[in-house]
Amino acid sequence: MPGQVCCMVMKISLDCNGCCRKMRRIILRMKEIETHSIEKQHSRVIVCGRFVPADIAIKIRKKMKRRVEILEIEGLSSGSDGHTEQGPAPTHVPDHTIPMPHLQVPDPHAIAQHA
Repeated sequence: MPGQVCCMVMKISLDCNGCCRKMRRIILRMKEIETHSIEKQHSRVIVCGRFVPADIAIKIRKKMKRRVEILEIEGLSSGSDGHTEQGPAPTHVPDHTIPMPHLQVPDPHAIAQHA
């Protein structure tokens, strides 16, 4: 087993459509990653799968030649029947979240509008 099932949110500069295409190509070639989401406008990449988060961030940094910042890591535990179950719910979840499967990511623009 290469790592535990988890979802990771990373911040990486995605300036143009070419950068997004390159990021997508890199992610699709990584066998550990099961699902992904690339948010160009927020410079955010979300990946889920069975991997070690630091290893994936290092691989992406080397291939993209850009700084990668890990914003959030959410580990998921595997149940006895083979299905994955979400770990314990966070004690507080802000009202300004974007729903994702097994993951809640705060929207930085919503924070600025409320302030």
